[in-house]
Amino acid sequence: MLEYMAIIFAFIFALALAILLLSLPKVLSPKVPSEAKSKPFECGKEPFALPGGPMPVHFYIVAMLFIVFDVELVFLFPWAVLFRKLGVFGLIEMAVFMGFVVLGFCYVWKKRALEWE
Repeated sequence: MLEYMAIIFAFIFALALAILLLSLPKVLSPKVPSEAKSKPFECGKEPFALPGGPMPVHFYIVAMLFIVFDVELVFLFPWAVLFRKLGVFGLIEMAVFMGFVVLGFCYVWKKRALEWE
């Protein structure tokens, strides 16, 4: 158990430091609410209108799909580095993986998630 004392000490130290750094501003910061602090603030200027109404989420859907497909395709790099060592088995595995990626892309395309209407 003595070997793990350094890890336990580091964990306790990190936890105590996190608690200290999160609670210190609550204790030390001044709390003087005013009307000026409660107003919306936008880059130093008065906002001309508050946001209202439904926000279109299509941009966010496309962004999330980009991240999903981008993260999946990141796995191509380590496979390409070890291509000769993996041999035919690695080629078949990557073909199966790419099949799933293309299948997911076709599903997204069929659901029209990539169209800007």
